Order: sequence, then structure tokens, then C-alpha cells
Amino acid sequence: MKDIQEFLDKSMNFGLGLAVYSREKIENLVEEMVKKGEVAQKDAREFASDLVKKGEEQRDEMKKLVHNEVTEILDKMELARKSDIKEQVAAALREAGLTAPEETQAKKKAKPSEI
Repeated sequence: MKDIQEFLDKSMNFGLGLAVYSREKIENLVEEMVKKGEVAQKDAREFASDLVKKGEEQRDEMKKLVHNEVTEILDKMELARKSDIKEQVAAALREAGLTAPEETQAKKKAKPSEI
């Protein structure tokens, strides 16, 4: 089991390498390790599951990192978001004495006693 832990540690050193491996590739890798005697047959399934789980965790972490970076860049660019534009249009319509499209739809769906 110590060999497995060492291998997991080495795998983490590959950074995102594990994240791009599919379950099938990981299982093939573990099969090769079993054939070479690097992993015991009885530990192979658990080892493969651990690698898949680590890969999924790394993938999720990468998604969060990319999302945060993109969000930060877009914020720095000061681009208007769809929700910002909708709010501004609704405010302008209210100022002009008109009803915003969302408010019109809400009134149509509301019961007469709610208006």
C-alpha cells in the first residue's frame, strides 16, 4: 500500500496530467502496473478508483480556476452583463412611465386581486 501512496504522490506531481485521463486510460495504466508488479492485483481496483477520483477533483478545481480567471478578466474589462442591461432598460422604462417587459408578464400571470 505504501507503493500506491508513493505513486499517487507522483501522480499529483504531474499536475493536470491525471485530470485529462479517462477512466479507461487509468484502468489500462493500472493493468500495466499490475503486470509489471508495481501494484498488487488485490489493490488495483481501489487504486484505479483513487486515480479517477483525483482526476475528477483536479478537473473540478481547474474549472473553478478558469471560471474565476475569466470572471476577473471580464470585470477588469468593465463589460456590461446581460443582467446589468436588463436592469438599466427596466429603470429607464419606469422613469419614462412605461412598464418593463418582465413587469408586464408578471401582471398578466398575477391574479386580479394581486395587482
